[in-house]
Amino acid sequence: MMLSTFRMPSAWLPVAMSSAALVVVLGHVLVAGTAREADEGTAAHLWQLLLAGQVPVIAWFLVRSWSKGPRHAMKALAVQVAAIIAALAPVALLGL
Repeated sequence: MMLSTFRMPSAWLPVAMSSAALVVVLGHVLVAGTAREADEGTAAHLWQLLLAGQVPVIAWFLVRSWSKGPRHAMKALAVQVAAIIAALAPVALLGL
């Protein structure tokens, strides 16, 4: 049943968006380093859009899947939250 939950785009899309945000941050660190910049660049804006864009997708997922099985919805939500934390960690740890 858990795998069928992740067949829903609203279940796996936030994980994909968090992964893309993590790749953006790591790519920026590899290319530009961790030095503070005077202005937020494209990488910062893209990272912000990827994380903020997950909120309505996760809300939609919870609305659609909660009635089918709260246990599976919570497991998928835990995976989504773990992916968000993984995308936030480099920014918090490196002070970007």
